[in-house]
Amino acid sequence: MMMRTGLLATLACLGTLSVAHAADYEDFARVLSVTPQYEQVNYPQQECRTEYVPVQRQQQRGAGGSLIGGIAGGIIGNQVGGGSGRAVATAAGAITGAIVGDRLENNDRGAVVDQQPVRQCRTIDNWQSRANGYVVTYEYHGHTYTSVMPYDPGERMRVRVSVMPR
Repeated sequence: MMMRTGLLATLACLGTLSVAHAADYEDFARVLSVTPQYEQVNYPQQECRTEYVPVQRQQQRGAGGSLIGGIAGGIIGNQVGGGSGRAVATAAGAITGAIVGDRLENNDRGAVVDQQPVRQCRTIDNWQSRANGYVVTYEYHGHTYTSVMPYDPGERMRVRVSVMPR
């Protein structure tokens, strides 16, 4: 008997559910207006360029002029000097020849200016407008409704209608 009562209660509930579900249906409403809603979105971009800047670098000094000048000066000093002054004249000639030879070879060797590439970048704003929804005003059975939708529904739109008893 208890089992029979439980079975009847279950059947009654299932019957009520199907009746309530049958009261929901879909229909079409007439769209009165569609207004897109825009938002500003920043898509930053990086802009880069290469600039060439002057950079000084020292050239290496050569030693060949000093060496050859020292030898030549020593030979000349040895020729000029005589007796015990010959050694002093040879040394003085070698020193003077080395200085003159160095200046001749390295006189125009100073700082060399090269161009070095330097990449410089900056971020620039790129603002764009994009639609993020549509305010839709529609009419269904003489009543006007407004809703925000993610798309433009066109001239008519599908609506879900629910009928519930009071």
